[in-house]
Amino acid sequence: METESNIATLPKGNATNIATIASDRHHRTRRRAFQRMAFSSFRLAAAINGLALFTVVFFLVYNGWRAINWTFLSQPPINSMTQGGIFPCIVGTFYLSFGAMLVAFPLGVASAIYLQEYAQPGPIMRAIRLGINNLAGVPSVVFGLFGLAFFVIWCRFGVSLLSGALTLAALILPVIIGTAEEALHSVPATYREASLALGATKWQTIYRVVLPAALPGMLTGAILGISRAAGETAAIMFTAAVFFIPHLPDSVFDQVMALPYHIYVLATAGTQIELTRPLQYGSALVLIVLVLGMNLLAILYRARLQRR
Repeated sequence: METESNIATLPKGNATNIATIASDRHHRTRRRAFQRMAFSSFRLAAAINGLALFTVVFFLVYNGWRAINWTFLSQPPINSMTQGGIFPCIVGTFYLSFGAMLVAFPLGVASAIYLQEYAQPGPIMRAIRLGINNLAGVPSVVFGLFGLAFFVIWCRFGVSLLSGALTLAALILPVIIGTAEEALHSVPATYREASLALGATKWQTIYRVVLPAALPGMLTGAILGISRAAGETAAIMFTAAVFFIPHLPDSVFDQVMALPYHIYVLATAGTQIELTRPLQYGSALVLIVLVLGMNLLAILYRARLQRR
């Protein structure tokens, strides 16, 4: 009441200024409170995600570290997969993941270059982008059935490393196209204008200027793609993976063992599921370490490109 009476006794201009300052102070206080609440929500979400990841990793390490030894990592499984190791599964997972990346990364980058640099806006472009976005959300089992119908039966590749790698390539292609297109879009237009002003052709500009600048961002898509390819089960159970094979693949037309399918078989279709429980956790732990290792190599290479 005293403040209001003081304001009322002031000249009109001063009273208006004081009221404005008080209103601004009130709005700033509200903005700070909202900002603190928003940041607290973000921190809580990050903490929950980190805790969930830590819980999963701790659970696998706690239950699976006893199974990890040199025999487990270097020998094939024996005695109905209740003993021995997972070496063929590690090799098969590595072959499938990098085979898929060798196919999907060039195709994804080429598609992104066309969509970003050459294609004209219109209904066809909108339909293409809609199809890419929809493919990114298709369940992996649908890609597995597609690979079975197209690569295994129609192309007559059979259940093989080639069929599995091509199916996984189709699975991760939308992710790579999306991240590659965003990486190309993030390159400043001045790079293109400067190159064209110096007399370079459009392709020379893309190849020598735009692609090197966008490559670190494109590798983000490769990291996401290889992580998904290494952990897929449904996409390879119809096209590439088998329960057991006594030797490593000699060609791309051979069947392979893979860690995701191996874990699935041990946990659901094995004859002695409880006896193989440590092997299940050990195989899952090795799969996580393998995926993290492949991601780490890609991240280090991306960091090296960014320093250049």
